Amino acid sequence: MSITRFTPRMLNALAIRLTDRDRQLIRMIRDFRVLTSAQIAEIYFDSADSARKRLLVLSRMGVLERFRPNLPPAMGTAPYHYVIGETAAAVLASEEGVDLAESGYRRDRVIGIAFSSSLGHTVGANGIAASLYGYACRHPESELTTWWPEHRCRTEWGPIARPDAYGRFREAGHSIDFFLEYDTGTETLDRVARKLDGYVELTESSRIVTPVLFWVQGERREANLRKKLKHHPARMFVPIATAYPVAAPGLVDDGPAGACWLPTDSDGPRVRLAELALHWPGLGPQTAPEEADE
Repeated sequence: MSITRFTPRMLNALAIRLTDRDRQLIRMIRDFRVLTSAQIAEIYFDSADSARKRLLVLSRMGVLERFRPNLPPAMGTAPYHYVIGETAAAVLASEEGVDLAESGYRRDRVIGIAFSSSLGHTVGANGIAASLYGYACRHPESELTTWWPEHRCRTEWGPIARPDAYGRFREAGHSIDFFLEYDTGTETLDRVARKLDGYVELTESSRIVTPVLFWVQGERREANLRKKLKHHPARMFVPIATAYPVAAPGLVDDGPAGACWLPTDSDGPRVRLAELALHWPGLGPQTAPEEADE
């Protein structure tokens, strides 16, 4: 596969045209592998229109590439999905002091996610992060301080446990670390529940108790999953909570940051994400992996 050679003059010309926000965006897309136009708008822009205009410019520059997955006619048109382009990869490689050929960038692998059977799952899990980032932008007292996508979690903890993400979120003085299991409803409930075995093993080996949060697609799925989780032996070792994307009655919909989480050791009411730290006070202070390595 041929790779364009970017001269210092070309890279300098690119650098002049990229804003700080552009650089943050391309780094996030590289780390998340793919983000939709709506997710990008929620994280970085004040409106969908301003996001659309800037994303079009970046696409024409070759900084980003975009595609639209095919959907059944009844579902309408999918939003644009964005991955980093060769130009963005060259800029990032230059900033990190390596040649593009040495950076590991391969366009076929990057664009291959468009044809991946796991695209919907990846986009869905990334959407949880986008919602939390967007919420934090609107509420200065909150912050998503850490988010590791699935592939980084696999490198860190596989094959013991394979969370769809690891995050740390704080709000109003409360902070919670968590593993995310993003459920699309395609796996049997028994198989979903068996994932807890790995988290028990990880808890025993690391001696760090980190809650496992299951995000499912509807009320009925959640109710049936909770029946499985409440009888799983892991509940004695790992804190567990579930949620689905519907606001609690009478409350503002703050997405996954809001009062949508229901611990398996409680019948209600639902609590906000950061307030899970109050529900499980025995967790105590936690240290994110990147801080522990320092």
